[in-house]
Amino acid sequence: MPVPPLSIAQVTPHAWESGHELNALIGRTATELAARGHQVLIVAPSTSLRLVRESRAAIRGGGDLWAEATDGVRVLAVGEVVPAPVSAQRRSPLPIDVTRTIEELMTTAPLDLCHVHEPFAPSTASAALRHSRALNIGTFHQPTERIVATQVARKLVDLVFGRLDARLASFQATADLLKRHFPGSYEVLRPGADVTAEAPRARTEGEPVRVAFIDGEERGALRLFLRALRHVDAALAFEVTVLSERGPSSTPLRADLRARVRFVERGGRDGVSEADVLAAADVCVFASDGAAPSPAGVQRAIAAGAVPLCSSLAVYEEVTGEGEHGLLFATAEPQTCAAQLSRLIADPALLTRLRAAGDDVRAGLDWGHMADRLEAVYARAVARRHDPAGDPVIRARLATRKTIDVDLHMHTDHSGDCATPVEVLLATAAEQGLGAIAVTDHNEVSGAFDAQAKAAEYGVKIIIGEEVKTASQGEVIGLFLTEKIPRGLTLQETVAEIKRQGGLVYVPHPFDRMHAVPDYEHLLDIVEDIDAIEIYNPRVAIGSFNDEAERFAAKYRIVAGAGSDSHVAQGLGSVRIRMPDFDGPEEFIQALAMAEIQTKPSSLLYVQALKFLETKATPAGAKQARKARRVARAKGQARG
Repeated sequence: MPVPPLSIAQVTPHAWESGHELNALIGRTATELAARGHQVLIVAPSTSLRLVRESRAAIRGGGDLWAEATDGVRVLAVGEVVPAPVSAQRRSPLPIDVTRTIEELMTTAPLDLCHVHEPFAPSTASAALRHSRALNIGTFHQPTERIVATQVARKLVDLVFGRLDARLASFQATADLLKRHFPGSYEVLRPGADVTAEAPRARTEGEPVRVAFIDGEERGALRLFLRALRHVDAALAFEVTVLSERGPSSTPLRADLRARVRFVERGGRDGVSEADVLAAADVCVFASDGAAPSPAGVQRAIAAGAVPLCSSLAVYEEVTGEGEHGLLFATAEPQTCAAQLSRLIADPALLTRLRAAGDDVRAGLDWGHMADRLEAVYARAVARRHDPAGDPVIRARLATRKTIDVDLHMHTDHSGDCATPVEVLLATAAEQGLGAIAVTDHNEVSGAFDAQAKAAEYGVKIIIGEEVKTASQGEVIGLFLTEKIPRGLTLQETVAEIKRQGGLVYVPHPFDRMHAVPDYEHLLDIVEDIDAIEIYNPRVAIGSFNDEAERFAAKYRIVAGAGSDSHVAQGLGSVRIRMPDFDGPEEFIQALAMAEIQTKPSSLLYVQALKFLETKATPAGAKQARKARRVARAKGQARG
């Protein structure tokens, strides 16, 4: 599937200067994507005040954020992050200035995709996911459980993760863990690695086996490895290089072992890198007990031609092909680790065979292969967006039409929770200057047809609608219907019935948790079939629900609509859509795409109180008498 040039934000939760392996992955991924014609922003916290100031000035300046990009990639530091003390028992909340900067970036930057990595709160990745107006891709890397996210705040985290349009996991073990706590579809996309193009290292007889340990797991992993070395036969020929930012370990070693073990500081004065250590290694040991494994490190070792020796974690078993191209040892058992390491040192044929087995998977680890698969994920997400261009012929015709005001969501006394007679609704609509209204009673079209039959007296155009309650996936409105749709169908069945009638699918108050609404995942199931989405409804209790609807419409380029959702006549006029006059659903949807939505403040408490008085507080006999008076008054207005 061809992928057009895209504007992409890659968001990391780690300070850009931290040297975290995830940042290295993001940086290399960004370079690969930029080489394919995409524009990439790397969004990260930072420890550099200068970089933060420059980035914030660029974000707030409103200019081209890629103007100062290097080879199509620019790093934007959204705020300083002060590392938490080692003794801290909980993560510090994200500073408000960081959150505000992320919101400004996500609101103003012309992004196609926002790719967040490890979007657990509190983090820059989580904040970006909350505020993004682009398509959201999430990648989960570490197969480790986060107690706060999975136990304490699970429901809230699941709600935020619901905004993801695609979920990726670096490893199957990670996907399996996430599925247990946050059910969904996770596609496994392994991280890339620098694959050596050199022939296997030639070994001379008697040459010591070179063993490497990259100190990227939890602290206990290095201690276990050093304890294991005590059990390796001293007569075997081997030498060890430990690459660590922390320097030599306090774990005591025998004098003969100290002569064989060399500690190298990562990025130190000698300039030795992980790639240098792996390039020289025959064996690379990974000894995590599961607290902080480094499966990507195992991949990098295989890619460099080293044979991995790993603790038997599920993710390490996965990366080593269940021991096909590496050896495993029982977790937290230094004696078993020593026994397996001794086998590799003492048996050159075993070492050669395992290295050759790694050759079979090495080609699939390169960055180009990873970028191909990632582009395919992006392409599938982008393909679901609607075409904003519309029909140029219809739009040219509409450009010559007069402009009318429209309200797309209201009810009559044909809804069980509304007492507004059709005549009163029509008279009020005319009084408010509305040229067209959609009558959308709950699970009923009789009110809309009644309004259509009487509309000529009031000079208001009627759109036949129905707000249909689905079986368990909230409500959806059908516009331009010809017959009633029964309640209780699935969301997909309801949408199919609207389409069968030649109608338009209009999603009302989609994220108002006070109403029965489809959740994010349900909307994604029908996103191609949604014709318009209600981005403003004055009856929602919390304004952010409307904001979320607007973000959803923007990311999928769905035509935006609005409606008063009036259950009392006094609610009309709180919102109006100024759009070209139209004839039929084809012209309507094109006109709506050209529209301007206008709102004015209204009191939700006031209209809800009126609704209660009209539907619940008034006795049945009084209701009939009041209805007769209101209808007579409305008819008098129409004649006058």
